Amino acid sequence: MASTSLEAPFLLISPDGMLGRAWQTLLRERGLAHTTVTYPALDLTDRASVARAVAAPIRTVINCAAFTDVDGAETREPEATAVNGTGVGWLAERCREISALLVHYSTDYVFEGNASRPYPVDEPRRPQNAYGRSKALGEELLERSGCEHLNIRTSWLYAPWGKNFVDTIAKFGGERPSLRVVNDQRGRPTSAEYLAERSLALLEHGARGTYHVTDGGECTWFEFAQAIVAGTGGTARVDPCTSAEFARPASRPAYSVFDLARTEALIGPSRSWQDNLRAVIASRSASR
Repeated sequence: MASTSLEAPFLLISPDGMLGRAWQTLLRERGLAHTTVTYPALDLTDRASVARAVAAPIRTVINCAAFTDVDGAETREPEATAVNGTGVGWLAERCREISALLVHYSTDYVFEGNASRPYPVDEPRRPQNAYGRSKALGEELLERSGCEHLNIRTSWLYAPWGKNFVDTIAKFGGERPSLRVVNDQRGRPTSAEYLAERSLALLEHGARGTYHVTDGGECTWFEFAQAIVAGTGGTARVDPCTSAEFARPASRPAYSVFDLARTEALIGPSRSWQDNLRAVIASRSASR
């Protein structure tokens, strides 16, 4: 039987990352009872560790843990699969055992990446690299577990804190005379703070299954970089280039724009990436 839309106490896994930090701030602001756990107290590669860390009276588990080294996964696929795949399956099984809702995050990399229209939530998974395969397995195990869940796919995550594209471009934009950024990969940026807010809104509206959550609008990495440099007062010239000019171990999707229709029908229109970027830049400036 489904639980009510929003139940505390929450267990927040990995509160120190970009998204975990945003979630912890949000839970505190909303006065929602929660505890946090991070590695090694909860090790997704150890089933017994998962069982110990995830226990009653927890009602909602928010999983912000992941193996996120996309290029590294090409040579360390078993490690990526253990965290992003098998470990998610164990986490889902444990949530089913204690009747807790699991909020899990996935990625645009579960798709082929060569579409010409936004990917709907029910698009068949066709990952093209090791990281994508590990995340796709996590989705599959989550769906098969029988656990009550909310699987949220997102892309191009950034925040006022942590290592991310906005931080890197802002730094280089103020230090270098020019930057070259790929202009043949198109997707949707996502503010971590906005992702946490939208995730909580989905929970409040009783969402279950798979939803896509990103900032509104779409752009290429080049276009995103231009906006970052301009917004942070950088002086670097931003020049477009092709993905072929920056060979990486893992293939990147040329097109990873999500269809947001299901999400927007439930919780309203998405705020634009331009507005969210301005808010993140302002937050970065205020903290310095």
